[in-house]
Amino acid sequence: MSSWSSFSGDEVAALTQGESFFAAPGERDCPACGARRLRAYFTTPANARRPTLVSYVWCSGCDKFVGTRARLPEGLVFADPLAALSAGERRALEASLTGFLAHLDGLWDAGVLPQTFAA
Repeated sequence: MSSWSSFSGDEVAALTQGESFFAAPGERDCPACGARRLRAYFTTPANARRPTLVSYVWCSGCDKFVGTRARLPEGLVFADPLAALSAGERRALEASLTGFLAHLDGLWDAGVLPQTFAA
């Protein structure tokens, strides 16, 4: 079982450089370990009061991650492979960060992720 840790402030800043995940979905080089294992998943919470984008960015090589909430960019449309889950299934999946990221890694390895985006 892996033990996840947060990216440092400098590493998070490095994540914001270069092409966005929306423009170029796919794995990229991790700012912490250098491996091309950096992955991302985006979702919009159904119960948010305003249009919200939740992002998870993690490295399956060094087990570092960051999660953020931001305003949903107007017009951004994307496929969410977890959208079909019931609220209870979703809560159960997200109850453990380790389990949730392992599930997302499985979706990457199976070719379900990365997501596709349209404006």
